Amino acid sequence: MRSKILALLREAGDSYLSGEEMAKRLGVSRTAVWKHIQELRRDGYDIVSHSRSGYSLQSAPDTLRPEEIKNGLHTRRIGTEIRFYPTIDSTNLEAKRLAQQGAPDGLVVVAEEQGKGRGRLERSFFSPAGKGIWFSVILRPDFLPQDAPKCTLLSAVAVAKAAEDFGMKVGIKWPNDVLAGGKKLVGILTEMSAEMERIHYVIIGTGINVNIKAEEFPEELRDKAASFSEIKGEKIPRAAFFRAVLEHMDALYDAILREGFAEVFSEWRRYSITLGQTVRVIDARGGGQGAFVGKAVDIDEDGALLVDTAAGRRRVLAGDVSIRPQQD
Repeated sequence: MRSKILALLREAGDSYLSGEEMAKRLGVSRTAVWKHIQELRRDGYDIVSHSRSGYSLQSAPDTLRPEEIKNGLHTRRIGTEIRFYPTIDSTNLEAKRLAQQGAPDGLVVVAEEQGKGRGRLERSFFSPAGKGIWFSVILRPDFLPQDAPKCTLLSAVAVAKAAEDFGMKVGIKWPNDVLAGGKKLVGILTEMSAEMERIHYVIIGTGINVNIKAEEFPEELRDKAASFSEIKGEKIPRAAFFRAVLEHMDALYDAILREGFAEVFSEWRRYSITLGQTVRVIDARGGGQGAFVGKAVDIDEDGALLVDTAAGRRRVLAGDVSIRPQQD
């Protein structure tokens, strides 16, 4: 009902809409409308009222509630259903629970705050309240399980394209770190449940640092992490930015289902700051013992990084990649 009342107020624009008219159009009592208006005000919506004219929406809060995200969202799958939580331990954990209960393809879990956000290689991810976009998407694709890891590139490209829409230039370090000025803006973790020949679901968890000030990051992250507001030099409207991310994800996912990952790979190469660089790679499975240095030349059809070394070409499926190699 909240979302329907907001839709009516937005439709009215600068004009006032009476409680009686809203009640009639929604098939509820004027008292019910009044109660919902009070709830919306408590949540930060600036709704003014006039005894003879009714109600008018002046402004909306910086929130990631579904009614804000869906206001102007144009997607076919991703985001058509949104589950919102003021605070949560992990959106990925909640997405898994919902997926196991049969949640549909494209359902989005989003929270204002995470207590146990995780990135790649089991690293924790700083997810403060009201400062970022912490979300997970449930996908149920019909491709084979071995193709699922490529989905991690999908989210990185979608965020990079959204940043471009907002006039910001970022780069992607293999496989999915979105960076600006050498600092990390986004964390992405892709997880999957599958059988030998069939995917049950893929969960893409994404954490976007949107409006975190430099001094608000934990001290150990200040030289490693940044936010989009720092790049832009002004506060970013989170709901609008999130809509852009979801719309790009949806378009790329649609292209994947129709034609495979070619478009995602092409766009990833366009944003890559890894290709053409000398890199140091630490194999995630080798405890650092398999470290080597070479030139990153491309990604292959599996999304693996191809690195030319003195001993020949190496193919990297999982590991830590630094663009400025350490001196041994």
